[in-house]
Amino acid sequence: MREQLTKKDVERIEAEIEHRKLVVRKEALEAVKEARAHGDLSENFEYHAAKKDKNKNESRIRYLERMLRTAEIISEESAADEVGLNNTVTLYFEEDDECEEFRLVTSIRGNSLKNMISIESPLGKAVYGKKVGERVLVPMGDGGYYVEVREIKNTGDDGSDTIRSY
Repeated sequence: MREQLTKKDVERIEAEIEHRKLVVRKEALEAVKEARAHGDLSENFEYHAAKKDKNKNESRIRYLERMLRTAEIISEESAADEVGLNNTVTLYFEEDDECEEFRLVTSIRGNSLKNMISIESPLGKAVYGKKVGERVLVPMGDGGYYVEVREIKNTGDDGSDTIRSY
């Protein structure tokens, strides 16, 4: 699966890889070395925990590097009057007779608990590129539901979003 990433996402990923290679890797190797010095490895919990942490770090590095190799770089730019990446949008849900605010982000930063939805999610795809006042069908299973775009705020990417774990 090709991830859609912005230039800022790529910079964040590269910074995490560098930190993991230069800092975390050295700390993990030291922890393994220190735990190994405690003697019998078959019953040494510290050694097994240190090896697990080291392997988890290496796995994360490989995951991020693979993501960068296969990524599709997309632009954050959008017209001022249409829903775009890093915009906060107020949506009116007709079935619930409620309004809710969401921020559209790339899939690696999506977090529904913080109302950050991916532009690759059904709701994100449906409202991406729409304008205030447009009524949109969000496809779900057998049918779907309708939302109306009520307000668009250009909130931008302040760099505080975290990259999802795997």
